Amino acid sequence: MTQDRMTSGQRGAGLAFKVALAGGILALLAALSMAGAGPAYRAGLLALGDAFSMLRYGAFIALGAAGLGLVALVIAAFTRRVLPALLGGLVILAGLVLVAVPWMQLQQARTVPPIHDITTDTQDPPAFAALVEAREAAPNAVDYPGEATARQQREAYPDIRPLVLDAPLDEVRAAAEAAARDAGWEIAAASDARLEATATTTWFGFKDDVVIRLTETPDGVRIDMRSASRLGASDVGTNAARIRAFLEELAQRLE
Repeated sequence: MTQDRMTSGQRGAGLAFKVALAGGILALLAALSMAGAGPAYRAGLLALGDAFSMLRYGAFIALGAAGLGLVALVIAAFTRRVLPALLGGLVILAGLVLVAVPWMQLQQARTVPPIHDITTDTQDPPAFAALVEAREAAPNAVDYPGEATARQQREAYPDIRPLVLDAPLDEVRAAAEAAARDAGWEIAAASDARLEATATTTWFGFKDDVVIRLTETPDGVRIDMRSASRLGASDVGTNAARIRAFLEELAQRLE
Protein backbone atom coordinates (compact mmCIF):
# COMPACT_ATOMS: atom_id res chain seq x y z
CA MET A 1 0.00 0.00 0.00
CA THR A 2 2.78 2.42 0.97
CA GLN A 3 4.76 1.51 -2.14
CA ASP A 4 1.67 2.13 -4.29
CA ARG A 5 1.21 5.57 -2.72
CA MET A 6 4.85 6.44 -3.32
CA THR A 7 4.58 5.34 -6.93
CA SER A 8 1.37 7.31 -7.41
CA GLY A 9 2.97 10.39 -5.84
CA GLN A 10 6.01 10.10 -8.08
CA ARG A 11 3.79 9.78 -11.15
CA GLY A 12 1.78 12.82 -10.06
CA ALA A 13 4.93 14.82 -9.46
CA GLY A 14 6.23 13.85 -12.89
CA LEU A 15 2.94 14.82 -14.51
CA ALA A 16 2.90 18.16 -12.70
CA PHE A 17 6.45 18.86 -13.83
CA LYS A 18 5.63 18.00 -17.45
CA VAL A 19 2.52 20.20 -17.43
CA ALA A 20 4.46 23.08 -15.88
CA LEU A 21 7.21 22.60 -18.49
CA ALA A 22 4.63 22.69 -21.29
CA GLY A 23 3.22 25.89 -19.78
CA GLY A 24 6.70 27.37 -19.63
CA ILE A 25 7.24 26.60 -23.31
CA LEU A 26 3.92 28.26 -24.16
CA ALA A 27 4.86 31.30 -22.07
CA LEU A 28 8.15 31.55 -23.98
CA LEU A 29 6.35 31.31 -27.32
CA ALA A 30 3.89 33.98 -26.18
CA ALA A 31 6.73 36.28 -25.15
CA LEU A 32 8.49 35.81 -28.50
CA SER A 33 5.27 36.43 -30.40
CA MET A 34 4.40 39.60 -28.48
CA ALA A 35 7.91 41.00 -28.41
CA GLY A 36 8.44 40.28 -32.10
CA ALA A 37 5.24 41.92 -33.33
CA GLY A 38 6.68 45.43 -33.26
CA PRO A 39 10.09 44.65 -34.84
CA ALA A 40 8.39 42.53 -37.54
CA TYR A 41 6.20 45.50 -38.45
CA ARG A 42 9.15 47.91 -38.39
CA ALA A 43 11.12 45.62 -40.69
CA GLY A 44 8.24 45.44 -43.15
CA LEU A 45 7.73 41.72 -42.62
CA LEU A 46 4.14 42.18 -41.40
CA ALA A 47 1.34 44.61 -42.12
CA LEU A 48 0.11 46.56 -39.13
CA GLY A 49 -3.06 44.50 -38.83
CA ASP A 50 -1.06 41.27 -38.91
CA ALA A 51 1.34 42.62 -36.27
CA PHE A 52 -1.57 43.45 -33.99
CA SER A 53 -3.00 39.96 -34.60
CA MET A 54 0.39 38.51 -33.63
CA LEU A 55 0.23 40.51 -30.43
CA ARG A 56 -3.32 39.32 -29.73
CA TYR A 57 -2.49 35.67 -30.41
CA GLY A 58 0.50 35.98 -28.10
CA ALA A 59 -1.82 37.13 -25.33
CA PHE A 60 -4.09 34.11 -25.91
CA ILE A 61 -1.08 31.78 -25.78
CA ALA A 62 0.00 33.45 -22.53
CA LEU A 63 -3.43 32.75 -21.06
CA GLY A 64 -3.07 29.11 -22.09
CA ALA A 65 0.33 29.01 -20.41
CA ALA A 66 -1.14 30.41 -17.20
CA GLY A 67 -3.86 27.76 -17.37
CA LEU A 68 -1.31 24.96 -17.65
CA GLY A 69 0.61 26.48 -14.76
CA LEU A 70 -2.54 26.36 -12.66
CA VAL A 71 -3.12 22.71 -13.57
CA ALA A 72 0.47 21.89 -12.63
CA LEU A 73 0.07 23.73 -9.34
CA VAL A 74 -3.08 21.78 -8.46
CA ILE A 75 -1.47 18.42 -9.28
CA ALA A 76 1.63 19.35 -7.29
CA ALA A 77 -0.51 20.37 -4.33
CA PHE A 78 -2.28 17.00 -4.28
CA THR A 79 0.99 15.09 -4.59
CA ARG A 80 2.76 17.44 -2.16
CA ARG A 81 5.69 18.17 -4.44
CA VAL A 82 7.39 21.55 -3.93
CA LEU A 83 9.41 21.91 -7.14
CA PRO A 84 6.53 21.28 -9.59
CA ALA A 85 4.37 23.62 -7.49
CA LEU A 86 7.03 26.32 -7.69
CA LEU A 87 7.38 25.87 -11.44
CA GLY A 88 3.61 25.99 -11.89
CA GLY A 89 3.42 29.21 -9.88
CA LEU A 90 6.18 30.79 -11.97
CA VAL A 91 4.38 29.85 -15.18
CA ILE A 92 1.15 31.37 -13.90
CA LEU A 93 2.99 34.57 -13.01
CA ALA A 94 4.73 34.74 -16.40
CA GLY A 95 1.48 34.21 -18.29
CA LEU A 96 -0.38 36.86 -16.31
CA VAL A 97 2.46 39.38 -16.74
CA LEU A 98 2.43 38.84 -20.49
CA VAL A 99 -1.34 39.28 -20.65
CA ALA A 100 -1.12 42.42 -18.51
CA VAL A 101 0.87 44.31 -21.19
CA PRO A 102 -1.85 44.45 -23.90
CA TRP A 103 -4.57 44.63 -21.26
CA MET A 104 -3.06 47.79 -19.77
CA GLN A 105 -2.73 49.30 -23.24
CA LEU A 106 -6.37 48.51 -23.93
CA GLN A 107 -7.43 50.13 -20.66
CA GLN A 108 -5.33 53.19 -21.47
CA ALA A 109 -6.95 53.45 -24.90
CA ARG A 110 -10.40 53.42 -23.27
CA THR A 111 -9.55 56.31 -20.93
CA VAL A 112 -8.41 58.77 -23.63
CA PRO A 113 -10.28 60.26 -26.60
CA PRO A 114 -9.71 58.79 -30.10
CA ILE A 115 -7.56 61.70 -31.29
CA HIS A 116 -3.98 61.82 -32.56
CA ASP A 117 -3.15 65.53 -32.99
CA ILE A 118 -2.39 67.46 -29.78
CA THR A 119 -1.31 71.08 -29.44
CA THR A 120 -0.86 73.76 -26.79
CA ASP A 121 -2.73 76.24 -29.01
CA THR A 122 -5.98 74.85 -30.37
CA GLN A 123 -7.01 78.25 -31.75
CA ASP A 124 -3.85 78.75 -33.83
CA PRO A 125 -1.97 75.43 -33.91
CA PRO A 126 1.66 75.53 -35.10
CA ALA A 127 1.67 74.43 -38.74
CA PHE A 128 3.99 71.92 -40.36
CA ALA A 129 6.22 73.17 -43.16
CA ALA A 130 9.32 71.01 -43.55
CA LEU A 131 7.33 67.86 -42.77
CA VAL A 132 4.41 68.53 -45.10
CA GLU A 133 5.60 66.07 -47.75
CA ALA A 134 6.15 63.29 -45.22
CA ARG A 135 2.73 63.82 -43.69
CA GLU A 136 0.99 63.97 -47.04
CA ALA A 137 2.35 60.50 -47.74
CA ALA A 138 0.88 59.23 -44.45
CA PRO A 139 -2.76 58.40 -43.66
CA ASN A 140 -3.32 61.27 -41.20
CA ALA A 141 -3.80 64.81 -42.43
CA VAL A 142 -1.25 67.62 -42.46
CA ASP A 143 -3.67 70.27 -41.19
CA TYR A 144 -5.00 70.34 -37.64
CA PRO A 145 -8.31 68.41 -37.52
CA GLY A 146 -10.36 71.28 -36.08
CA GLU A 147 -12.71 72.16 -33.25
CA ALA A 148 -14.00 68.63 -32.63
CA THR A 149 -10.48 67.48 -31.82
CA ALA A 150 -9.78 70.65 -29.84
CA ARG A 151 -12.87 70.08 -27.68
CA GLN A 152 -11.90 66.49 -26.92
CA GLN A 153 -8.36 67.57 -26.10
CA ARG A 154 -9.49 70.27 -23.68
CA GLU A 155 -11.68 67.76 -21.86
CA ALA A 156 -9.04 65.01 -21.69
CA TYR A 157 -5.84 67.05 -21.32
CA PRO A 158 -6.65 70.41 -19.68
CA ASP A 159 -3.01 70.77 -18.59
CA ILE A 160 -1.70 70.94 -22.17
CA ARG A 161 -1.09 74.70 -22.44
CA PRO A 162 1.59 77.07 -23.74
CA LEU A 163 4.72 77.53 -21.66
CA VAL A 164 6.14 81.02 -21.07
CA LEU A 165 9.78 81.27 -20.01
CA ASP A 166 11.58 84.40 -18.86
CA ALA A 167 14.69 83.88 -21.00
CA PRO A 168 16.19 85.23 -24.26
CA LEU A 169 14.77 83.81 -27.47
CA ASP A 170 18.08 82.38 -28.68
CA GLU A 171 18.62 80.64 -25.36
CA VAL A 172 15.13 79.08 -25.45
CA ARG A 173 15.64 78.00 -29.07
CA ALA A 174 18.99 76.36 -28.28
CA ALA A 175 17.54 74.58 -25.25
CA ALA A 176 14.55 73.35 -27.27
CA GLU A 177 16.76 71.93 -30.00
CA ALA A 178 19.06 70.29 -27.45
CA ALA A 179 16.09 68.73 -25.65
CA ALA A 180 14.69 67.42 -28.95
CA ARG A 181 18.02 65.83 -29.88
CA ASP A 182 18.44 64.31 -26.43
CA ALA A 183 14.97 62.79 -26.80
CA GLY A 184 16.17 61.04 -29.95
CA TRP A 185 14.01 63.03 -32.36
CA GLU A 186 15.07 63.49 -35.96
CA ILE A 187 15.33 67.23 -36.62
CA ALA A 188 13.71 68.20 -39.93
CA ALA A 189 14.14 71.97 -39.68
CA ALA A 190 15.30 74.51 -37.12
CA SER A 191 15.23 78.32 -37.23
CA ASP A 192 15.19 81.16 -34.73
CA ALA A 193 11.51 80.71 -33.91
CA ARG A 194 10.55 77.23 -35.17
CA LEU A 195 11.63 73.64 -34.90
CA GLU A 196 10.22 70.59 -36.65
CA ALA A 197 11.18 67.04 -35.79
CA THR A 198 10.00 63.45 -35.96
CA ALA A 199 9.79 61.15 -32.95
CA THR A 200 9.82 57.39 -33.54
CA THR A 201 8.29 55.06 -30.96
CA THR A 202 10.52 52.29 -29.69
CA TRP A 203 8.44 49.15 -30.16
CA PHE A 204 6.44 49.50 -33.38
CA GLY A 205 8.40 52.41 -34.80
CA PHE A 206 5.37 54.66 -35.26
CA LYS A 207 6.37 58.14 -36.41
CA ASP A 208 4.89 61.22 -34.74
CA ASP A 209 5.71 64.68 -36.05
CA VAL A 210 6.44 67.61 -33.76
CA VAL A 211 6.49 71.34 -34.46
CA ILE A 212 7.58 73.91 -31.86
CA ARG A 213 6.85 77.61 -32.23
CA LEU A 214 8.60 80.32 -30.19
CA THR A 215 7.03 83.75 -29.79
CA GLU A 216 8.47 86.73 -27.92
CA THR A 217 5.97 88.36 -25.55
CA PRO A 218 6.24 91.06 -22.84
CA ASP A 219 6.34 88.25 -20.25
CA GLY A 220 9.05 86.23 -22.00
CA VAL A 221 9.18 83.62 -24.73
CA ARG A 222 5.98 81.66 -25.31
CA ILE A 223 6.49 78.06 -26.41
CA ASP A 224 3.70 76.41 -28.38
CA MET A 225 3.99 72.82 -29.44
CA ARG A 226 2.09 70.37 -31.60
CA SER A 227 2.62 66.62 -31.76
CA ALA A 228 0.69 64.60 -34.33
CA SER A 229 0.76 60.93 -35.30
CA ARG A 230 1.09 59.96 -38.93
CA LEU A 231 -0.93 56.78 -38.47
CA GLY A 232 -3.94 55.77 -36.39
CA ALA A 233 -7.14 57.41 -35.19
CA SER A 234 -6.03 57.31 -31.54
CA ASP A 235 -2.54 57.85 -30.14
CA VAL A 236 -3.49 56.30 -26.75
CA GLY A 237 -2.28 59.49 -25.06
CA THR A 238 1.24 59.37 -26.52
CA ASN A 239 1.30 62.88 -28.02
CA ALA A 240 -0.06 64.57 -24.91
CA ALA A 241 2.52 62.75 -22.80
CA ARG A 242 5.27 63.82 -25.22
CA ILE A 243 4.29 67.49 -25.05
CA ARG A 244 3.97 67.37 -21.28
CA ALA A 245 7.39 65.74 -20.85
CA PHE A 246 9.12 68.04 -23.34
CA LEU A 247 7.84 71.26 -21.80
CA GLU A 248 8.79 70.07 -18.32
CA GLU A 249 12.28 69.20 -19.57
CA LEU A 250 12.62 72.56 -21.31
CA ALA A 251 11.58 74.46 -18.20
CA GLN A 252 14.12 72.54 -16.12
CA ARG A 253 16.89 73.29 -18.60
CA LEU A 254 16.23 77.01 -18.36
CA GLU A 255 15.69 77.29 -14.61
